[in-house]
Amino acid sequence: MIHFDNVEKTYDKITALKDVTFEIPDGEFCFIVGPSGAGKSTIMKLLIREELPTKGDIVFDKVSVPKLPNKLVPEYRQKIGMVFQDLKLLPKKTLEENINFTLEILNKTQKEIQDTTEYLLELVDLKDRRSLFPKELSGGEQQRGAIARALANNPKVLVADEPTGNLDPDNASELLKILQTINKNGTTVLVITHNKDLVDSGQRRVIRLEEGAIISDSSKGSYESNTPPKEEHKKEEEKKSEKTNEKKEESKDDGSLNKLKKKLKTKLEKNGVKCANDLLDLTTSEFKKLKLSKGEKKEVEKLLQDYLKTKKK
Repeated sequence: MIHFDNVEKTYDKITALKDVTFEIPDGEFCFIVGPSGAGKSTIMKLLIREELPTKGDIVFDKVSVPKLPNKLVPEYRQKIGMVFQDLKLLPKKTLEENINFTLEILNKTQKEIQDTTEYLLELVDLKDRRSLFPKELSGGEQQRGAIARALANNPKVLVADEPTGNLDPDNASELLKILQTINKNGTTVLVITHNKDLVDSGQRRVIRLEEGAIISDSSKGSYESNTPPKEEHKKEEEKKSEKTNEKKEESKDDGSLNKLKKKLKTKLEKNGVKCANDLLDLTTSEFKKLKLSKGEKKEVEKLLQDYLKTKKK
């Protein structure tokens, strides 16, 4: 969903980000961590197009963010739910009115506004605080209220910038549970923080920045994880390759392909398919790479049907 490709951001002679590359798939929960001045907030500003990169590209949901026309920026930002450090709750509106107001701007019907507000207040466990103004809410309640409002437009991604900055450990833990629930419901969650305890208890992907560069990218890591970028991806690819090689080594010509026409059998063997069981192990993309004709596909399907019937017996 989100792809930063060799992104660099400089302000005058100061480099805020340098050669930053990472991808965040749809549905992931990811922490971006690092000390003050590491470049965390710059990533957020670039993502919501508050700033433009000096170099590189940022792709969100197949759209190049820097190339987006200015007139489409408001529509684009509706796909991202933002929870800022200063929360930005409207002080003269109650919690319920804060959420309603967002939905009214989106031209939702009165029923949609009522139903959505009710759902969000329940999600963040604030139904009994709906009539209170922001100043009447505790710090944790304000933060949860800001999250509810950020979700009002059903964004694809929720970005929380230092969400636990002013919270005690208990409130921070409660907030993390809510963010995890939101993620389980299908929303991609990106948390920018320097809260070590929050990250360590979260046990999710951690991208660590220092002096504008990514120095670690670890799945289910801790705040101090030290996995070089792309290293885990390489390890996964190596594991897949090892498994594939193991399968190839275990694979034997059991004669199950002898029912196929000679030309088709030869084509399959050239692609490492020695028996019917090898065909069953192929992924969709691997099967497509065989480039079989319609007739050959029917022949393979018939072979597999007969093979599976034999195995059941």
